[in-house]
Amino acid sequence: MCNLYRLSSPADAIRALFKATGADAPNLPEHARIFPDQAAPVVICEGSERRLVRMLWGVPPPAGVARPITNVRNLASPFWRGLLASPRQRALVPVSAFCEWSAAADPATGRKRQHWFAVREAPLFAFAGVWRSGAGDAPPRFAFLTCAPNALVGAVHPKAMPVILAGDAADRWLNGDPAAGFQQPFADDRMVELPHDAAP
Repeated sequence: MCNLYRLSSPADAIRALFKATGADAPNLPEHARIFPDQAAPVVICEGSERRLVRMLWGVPPPAGVARPITNVRNLASPFWRGLLASPRQRALVPVSAFCEWSAAADPATGRKRQHWFAVREAPLFAFAGVWRSGAGDAPPRFAFLTCAPNALVGAVHPKAMPVILAGDAADRWLNGDPAAGFQQPFADDRMVELPHDAAP
């Protein structure tokens, strides 16, 4: 489960790559560490226009669950079915790198180590996201899909990795193509684990 990522690209680069024309987030600071319940940029569709907006990460949970839900794994769950079926509720989550934590503590520090992953030669890419409006005055919130990990990520986190969109996959995702077709691990040879000293 990915609960930490970063975004270092400016708003203009995000709008250019993902064909967003809206100006809801005209200027963005660098997001060195984005944790659940923090605001982050996402690209959504409003009619025929794509807009870059800010939302909180983690959708309100069902009754009996304490924390917002950040990752979508079970596509058959009634909790997600409506969001996944509606192209209007699809989102692109811009990312520069994402983190998975080691299962065991580092002997030198006694703490779990962060492992940062990125797409080769791509300073900016996207996760497949969904979003929903908040109740009343509450802000909108987003989550993103996960899938089985590839070998690179699975060596650190064997349960899951985020669904990464490449090429025309971002367009197809926003157009509403069936979500199950996107729930595939990203190719190992297109990814890299960043050197430990390059982590934020």
